[in-house]
Amino acid sequence: MSRGPCRLVALGMHHALGSSLEEIGPRLVAGDQDGVVQRDDLVPGATGFYAQARGALPPLPEALSEYACRNNQLAESALGQIRGPIDAAIERFGAHRVGVVVGSSTSGFSEAEDAFRERHVSGALSPTFSLAQLEFGGLCDYVARASGAQGPRQSPSTACSTGAKALLSARSLLDLGFCDAVIAGAVDSLCRLTANGFAALHAVSAGITNPMSANRDGLTLGEGAALFLLTREEGGVQLLGGGESSDAHHMSAPHPEGRGAEQCMRAALADAGLDAEDIAYLNLHGTGTPQNDAMESAAVARVFEQPVPCSSTKPLVGHTLGASGAIEAGFCWLVLARRADGDRRLVLPPHRYDGERDPALPAIELVESSGDGFALDVRGPVALMSNSFGFGGSNCALILGDARS
Repeated sequence: MSRGPCRLVALGMHHALGSSLEEIGPRLVAGDQDGVVQRDDLVPGATGFYAQARGALPPLPEALSEYACRNNQLAESALGQIRGPIDAAIERFGAHRVGVVVGSSTSGFSEAEDAFRERHVSGALSPTFSLAQLEFGGLCDYVARASGAQGPRQSPSTACSTGAKALLSARSLLDLGFCDAVIAGAVDSLCRLTANGFAALHAVSAGITNPMSANRDGLTLGEGAALFLLTREEGGVQLLGGGESSDAHHMSAPHPEGRGAEQCMRAALADAGLDAEDIAYLNLHGTGTPQNDAMESAAVARVFEQPVPCSSTKPLVGHTLGASGAIEAGFCWLVLARRADGDRRLVLPPHRYDGERDPALPAIELVESSGDGFALDVRGPVALMSNSFGFGGSNCALILGDARS
């Protein structure tokens, strides 16, 4: 298979940091946590912290009302931000040459919960409920129909690595010549099923998640969407490489030594033709659970013998499950795209936590928090890595970069 350039032409996002890149960029580097709110309607008898999408969600087109659910509204918000580049790609290549690879781990579960609750009370499902809201493929179908893309469609769902793997699958469609452009990413929305499931696993933090801290006690759930448009063009922000692995260790716990995490990071470096020293920043999976942070920090320390600046952005947007890989790749895209021409400064997202490092963890280099963001002086081409590790040991690491000096 020929591997050519893969450009991340455009990005749309909506999550706890905002509903546009103009809102999200400054809040990201400032370490803004205002989108993390308390809710008592998800887990019976419990009030918890959740990273809720900030701002209003757009309605869906009336012709696509069968897909009406919060998950698809988040998708519509992200899609609307890149509609111009998508329209241009369809006009240039033809609709049948534009594919869609968009995944989720929740789909429209929240609306399904309401519908089945109504059925329990009244004996009938809500007339507004449709299986197109609930099934995993419904999101991908919605994005294809709403965008006008008529190329191949894929609906990955590999837990918390879904969004990252969607980008690699999109690259494969380009490399194989099946598509000239692909809409790729992931979307997940908050729902009772997910909140209660993680509560049952005792994996949810009592406060806002506190990754790499001696006091960490779990994750903070969030919701959001990130959609990219990928093409086989040079320039701009590129998807330089990616690596995947499977722990085959446990249904919900990672390998305690982080062997799968290490393997996928090394595979991403090999795929990109880079050494560990070439990575300027690493976006950690960084869930704030005892097991994840222990294994990930150990794996990072083995791969990066020279410490690399890294941070978890989940204290800002929560763990958005299947969408997290796409959203966090989106943060790397923003870091690269917001650099002015001729500016060597790379402004990185801070690592927000209580500052009490766990002495039992390897001392990886966490980006310090400051109001204006941490600026790294870099020379030559820049490459950033993003980690995503899902239940069952479904691991993926992505490398994004640009060629500006």
